[in-house]
Amino acid sequence: MTMLGADSLLLSELGDLRDGPMARSRDAYRIALLIPMCGSAGIWAPSCISSAQVAIEELNKANGISGRKVQLIMIDAALEATVPIEEVVNDLIDSGSIDAIVGMHISAVRQRLSKVVHQRVPYIYTPLYEGGEKTAGLYAIGEMPQEQLGPSMELLQTRYRPKSWALIGNDYVWPRTSHSYAKSKLSRMSVHLAYEKYVPFGLKDMDRLVEEIDASGAEALLLSLVGQDAIAFNRAFGKAGLDRRVVRLSCALEENGLLACGASSLKRLFAASSYFGNLATDANCAFKERYYALHGDQAPVLNAIGQSTYEGVHFLAGLLHGYTDQWRDKSGYDCLPVLYRSGRKNLAKGPEHRAPIYLARADGHKFEVIKTL
Repeated sequence: MTMLGADSLLLSELGDLRDGPMARSRDAYRIALLIPMCGSAGIWAPSCISSAQVAIEELNKANGISGRKVQLIMIDAALEATVPIEEVVNDLIDSGSIDAIVGMHISAVRQRLSKVVHQRVPYIYTPLYEGGEKTAGLYAIGEMPQEQLGPSMELLQTRYRPKSWALIGNDYVWPRTSHSYAKSKLSRMSVHLAYEKYVPFGLKDMDRLVEEIDASGAEALLLSLVGQDAIAFNRAFGKAGLDRRVVRLSCALEENGLLACGASSLKRLFAASSYFGNLATDANCAFKERYYALHGDQAPVLNAIGQSTYEGVHFLAGLLHGYTDQWRDKSGYDCLPVLYRSGRKNLAKGPEHRAPIYLARADGHKFEVIKTL
């Protein structure tokens, strides 16, 4: 177990928390921060940890959670992790080593964990996702395709009028469900689907995919590859010159990925999100000030994936403050009016208080927000 600061610990051995003195101590309120630390999505980890730590500092300067100081336990939730996440989480809950979960990981992991947690601790799931999560005690607070994907597709179709689209994603629930929604949107817009494919994580031959998309004649592309896979694909796409004629849209590409793609691969590339690091809102300006005050000027880049863990920690605190005894029987699907702090805006969680979605265009190594959807 490696110290990352007084309020943050990295779980390196399962027995450290399960059998050690921390399992018997109730002084701290311990949040398991489940994030990918390796594999295709591992690029997100530094921003996720750094953003969550800002929320922990803010809570601990006040009254913590339920009057207890808050502590983060970082756990690798990547598909490529050596120990199955279900075993880790189950043991930690059974031993009383954690009090809650804030998860920023792919939906396939969420679906596996939902069968293990069983309302024993509150579980906040923070990133954009495919929608439809109704498990009691599990609160999915991210954007869904009808909020994020639909409006951005409509805007790009109106602006560029592509005759056909291609869909490419990793082979798991979020890309497949989102693309099912995208296909229904294309049908309603009377636009042709030229290509659709799902690939495993860590695919090495991105050039072949680019060649297939080129051969399809598609003039727009919905890109739902994750992390390093999206980076490798965009590099191959730019190298082949397709970025000069094909419009790309992603709902998961964030500032870390943008930097890694390289400016020469980013022509006609758009992203839809409820948060970008350079949003000129009062809430984001305040969040950035606290973030860089805590971590310094060389802190991991701010992005939607990272900000979601900051928001998730504060949502947890707001949920327990407002629904101490009721959280087990509700879910994110119930749209409880939870008051919590965010880097996007001060939110009252409910159907009428969703944060706006923005469409941004890649501009060098940053995103330029061009439209509120």
